[in-house]
Amino acid sequence: MNRLIECVPNFSEGRDLSKVDAIVDAMSGIAGAWVLDRTSDPDHNRSVVTLAGSPEAVAEAAIRGAGKAAELIDMTQHEGVHPRIGATDVIPFVPVGNVSMQECVALARRAGQELWDRYRIPVYFYEAAATRPERVNLENIRKGQLELLRDAALRDPGRSPDIGEPGLHPTAGASAVGARKFLIAYNVLLNTSDVFVAREIARAIRSSSGGLPHVKAMGVEMKTRGLAQVSINLTDFEVTPLHLVFETVQHEAERCGYAVAGSEIIGLIPRKAVDLSPESFLLLENFSPAQVLENRLAAVAGIAPQLKRQPLSPAPGVGPVAALQPLVETLREAVLEFSERAWDASHEAAHPTSIAPERDEPERAAEAHLGAASAAVEIYESLVQLEAVSAPSKLLDWNMVKQAAIAAARGALESAEALLPSLQDAGTAERIKTAAAEIEAKLSSKQVTTGN
Repeated sequence: MNRLIECVPNFSEGRDLSKVDAIVDAMSGIAGAWVLDRTSDPDHNRSVVTLAGSPEAVAEAAIRGAGKAAELIDMTQHEGVHPRIGATDVIPFVPVGNVSMQECVALARRAGQELWDRYRIPVYFYEAAATRPERVNLENIRKGQLELLRDAALRDPGRSPDIGEPGLHPTAGASAVGARKFLIAYNVLLNTSDVFVAREIARAIRSSSGGLPHVKAMGVEMKTRGLAQVSINLTDFEVTPLHLVFETVQHEAERCGYAVAGSEIIGLIPRKAVDLSPESFLLLENFSPAQVLENRLAAVAGIAPQLKRQPLSPAPGVGPVAALQPLVETLREAVLEFSERAWDASHEAAHPTSIAPERDEPERAAEAHLGAASAAVEIYESLVQLEAVSAPSKLLDWNMVKQAAIAAARGALESAEALLPSLQDAGTAERIKTAAAEIEAKLSSKQVTTGN
């Protein structure tokens, strides 16, 4: 069984994308860890990167990213609307599969020590990893932000780091390292530039002011868009689902005489959040199934920890679709199996055993992967036809299955291409390469895209 965690480090740079590229590069290429997503915002001057994989590999990737951020980001020159205490502001570890919260706490503590030992970055532990009750809430650690914390950490023992000297890093500040449940970063834009309206709405909805449970919110000005934004962290979407947050913001905006201009998800979300609030996701700006954690894991790493366990929503009252439901489930199981096989083959190619394979084994394996890729493309095309007779409310379900088909096809192609150097016959290698290119062309065509 895969031991799987998510980590979502937040870096205090959202304008110079060359620096963000370098930070992401530092976190890439570590066996057992994958960069699933990255989002940068110039107004917040912040980038959010989503990592996933085995606990130790993900922790190492996050530590290296923090080291590169300390090298490239000078916090004495930093400006942005989002609260922050350092170049790598937060590093939260989230259990996903076969890993407990307590294990994530232990991982956070080890990662915090490594940040200090390697880069002399002081660390504050928060949420489940907090060593003091007042530091469970990140807001208490961030009080006054870096500018005030820099002095407070020196003179007030209650504000000194958990790891490191009382003083902060001269240019990188400090980092908050924690362990927590899934958090959904959700922004709602208003049709006004008046930041005071956004702040009033944030005050009305956040739990600390008596609003919705598990909601943290602040109002900020988005100068690049000429709008005000309610920036929200939803810390338990099962207690307070996303649609309830949206409806409450909408109600409060209307009460103030304004309206919602749009909303967006920052980073990735678990599939269950979509299932609980399907209508909300159809209202998001540029929402794609690629923003669903399980889909990204399937596409990038060949891992789908929850997709098999969560059935598609039934379509009561829609005869043709209801009749096709068993077929849809079969198709999904097939494409997920292709994804898993593709991942296994890729892993074996990267880590060959000492036993030499038979001369024609790589050729047979490459042919098998090409066949899997072709089958997945055909499944995708069939799904597009079936989707045409589906009710609009079920489009997200169809998108999830289509995304899995594309992930399976690409994974199988990558596996076939990984075997090319092992092929003894140049003619066979060229034939495999040509066939792979033809399938790739289909995947890249307008008819076969993950955005449909």
